[in-house]
Amino acid sequence: MFRTSFSIITNKTITMKKIFFGLFIALSCYTYGQDCNYTFLGEVKDFHDKSSIPSATIYINEQDKYIVSDFDGKFKIENLCSGTITLTISHIGCETKTVSYQVNNDVFKEIYLEHHLEELTEVVVNSNLKTENTSIEQSLNKEIIENYTDKSLGDALNSLSGVSSLNTGNTIVKPMIHGLHSSRLLIINNNVRLFDQEWGDEHAPNIDINSSNKIEVVKGANTLKYGSDAVGGLILVKPKKYSPVDSLFGSTMLSLNSNGRGGNINTELVKTFKSGYYAKLQSSYKQFGDFKAPDYYLTNSGLKNFNASLTAGYNSFEKGFDAYYSVVSNEIAILQSSHIGNVNDLVTAINSKEPRVIEDFSYDIDYPKQEILHHLGKIEAYKRFKGLGKLSVQYDLQINRRKEFDLRRGDLANTPVIDLRLFTNALQSNLHIDYIDDLKIDTGIMVRYQQNDAISGTGASPLIPDFDKYDASIYAIGNYDLSDTAELSAGIRYDYSRIEATKWYNISDWEDNNYDELFPQFESNTTDNSQILTYPEFSYHNISANLGYSKQFNNDMSIYLNYGLATRVPNPSELFSDGLHHSAARIETGLLTLNKEVAHKFVASFERNNENLGFSISPYYKYINDYIQLIPVGITTTIRGAFPVWEYNQINAQIFGVDIDVNKKISNSFNYNGSISLLKGDNKSDDIPLILMPATNFSNRISYYKEDLNQLTIGLSHKTVLQQNRYPDYNFYTFNPISQEDVYVDISSTPSAYSLFGFNSSMNFKAFKKGNLKLEFNIENLFNTSYREHLNRLRYFADELGRNFNLKIKINY
Repeated sequence: MFRTSFSIITNKTITMKKIFFGLFIALSCYTYGQDCNYTFLGEVKDFHDKSSIPSATIYINEQDKYIVSDFDGKFKIENLCSGTITLTISHIGCETKTVSYQVNNDVFKEIYLEHHLEELTEVVVNSNLKTENTSIEQSLNKEIIENYTDKSLGDALNSLSGVSSLNTGNTIVKPMIHGLHSSRLLIINNNVRLFDQEWGDEHAPNIDINSSNKIEVVKGANTLKYGSDAVGGLILVKPKKYSPVDSLFGSTMLSLNSNGRGGNINTELVKTFKSGYYAKLQSSYKQFGDFKAPDYYLTNSGLKNFNASLTAGYNSFEKGFDAYYSVVSNEIAILQSSHIGNVNDLVTAINSKEPRVIEDFSYDIDYPKQEILHHLGKIEAYKRFKGLGKLSVQYDLQINRRKEFDLRRGDLANTPVIDLRLFTNALQSNLHIDYIDDLKIDTGIMVRYQQNDAISGTGASPLIPDFDKYDASIYAIGNYDLSDTAELSAGIRYDYSRIEATKWYNISDWEDNNYDELFPQFESNTTDNSQILTYPEFSYHNISANLGYSKQFNNDMSIYLNYGLATRVPNPSELFSDGLHHSAARIETGLLTLNKEVAHKFVASFERNNENLGFSISPYYKYINDYIQLIPVGITTTIRGAFPVWEYNQINAQIFGVDIDVNKKISNSFNYNGSISLLKGDNKSDDIPLILMPATNFSNRISYYKEDLNQLTIGLSHKTVLQQNRYPDYNFYTFNPISQEDVYVDISSTPSAYSLFGFNSSMNFKAFKKGNLKLEFNIENLFNTSYREHLNRLRYFADELGRNFNLKIKINY
């Protein structure tokens, strides 16, 4: 039995040995037959200029070993067998890249790396960082923007020297740069130029600053990439860039205010992937009731505001895309006391120390009011080309619906007196050429179409008629490094614009303005009672240019010089306005004979960028030929009563001034910041001051910071605005039927100077494992000062806001 079993085991062992031996022979034959004499030659190059990259590290995955490229960026891998080879190439300052190749014979491959990693990763923003190296600009980072989470874009920018605002109450705030506003400022939101009926004094930009990560104000002339008509300057509202990592994070901020008994809540959630994909959802809601001056409530001054935005895209070095959509919905009350029925109401308001309507606090938004709904969408894609640069193509679409409600009776009580819908879409491309080390070039084209519909059924003549507007542009901008510390920039842009309108004119007005002889081609054969239907058409050809120089010195000093030629065509309101602008309580009349504005802008800046003691001195001068202004010229009587008449006309104007900023580190914990802005605007044609120019103002802030005490920050701020003593005299007399005598209407005299103080404080707490909690407590108008600002359209009717206590709670998760 034992022998039999042993025999069986022995035989099986012999059989297994034969099998293993056979497999060994077969494998040996296969290996011997495979060709492992292939060679892989590689060369590592820079993606932009195709220059060689020496000393790049190449990891060979299959062999688990490293080699290094030589002085010419070349490397060799020998004795390769048929199959796949995977290489991971890295270099200091470059994007690490992994590539795979199929090896069936000798192979030569060029492998491109990218030095400019800032294109992919989040960039830390400093307050003095410049968009264009030869431009004069200032910026607000995310931390500063969050201080204004429950306020407007204009309120946030007001903290910068040289930037002021044109207000309608405290809820409608239009930014001004060096005394210029509306269509003279370009506002770029997420690389889309904003169009939202910005022509009106009481039309604030429809932007939710909570969706932005950085806001830049360019005061110089480097704006040609975005438009030719930035006579005042450029405002860039930028989103955040995200690093390509696997992450999910977000934040929620709640802001509560005592004045207005309201606040704002904003929340956002971001998802990023290592592959480069990302998505962001953001939303905010704001509501306030009646605000309060130091001595009384401002009846019907609240607002409701809802904003939301969605971003999704893919971000890699060689290609990517970004899709963005936002909606802004505003319901804004207009101070009830500002609603006047005639000029005599205006006289009464001017001579009264208090509004004629003062009621208890309420959240109700009654007439007069505004309702605005703004949609913005864009999709942008880019592709990089070796040895050339980056090509971007973008399509964007905007729909703006604006309704202005007045106090009306009867069937039209709930019908807006102005109902406008503006449709804008644009297609643009930009080629950024960067393969030459010392020279960067941007060139691009743009086509845009706009359509404005004056919605019928309002029971009032449309202030702005139906029109179609066509724009086409081409530009080229170059930045050349003269040395490591000096740069020269230059650019040129051509724009073509065409406006086609449909408008009814009173035959008497048409003939009184001599339009029947100047523009007979606009007339139709259609008349209705005392009106004639016209089809005005205008075409414009514009040339704009800029030239800039910057120089950095070893002692933290730098100098920036900039000249710009800007050209702006008249906007439709300046050409076609004709009737009662209810929310402005005045008759506005356009002028068909207006020419385009041509502005020469000179801006300089001398700066010291130093933490211990820094400063910036920025003088500027602007001369504007055919400057278009809206000025009061008298009164007229309508079925609604007597109203001031404001007309557009053209003059030659100059504006010059200086902005000064100073920062001083007093100690390790205390810092000082100060600024002053001086400006003088002149109507050169009539030798009088320009209307609505900001007064001299200066501000100071001292702050205390303690890192190891939960990042405690305590600050005290101060701002003084001097009385504007330089203004044109547009006062007039009107007949008062009640007193049966002429009364003097003083609409030009300006309010007295004022000073405001504020307090702010904040602390950060580590409240979560992967997040933190930030608390802020602020006081605005600390001493409850009563004052009026001459750039506020409602200054005739009420004081500005009194003291406000503000609490902010932010959770990062």
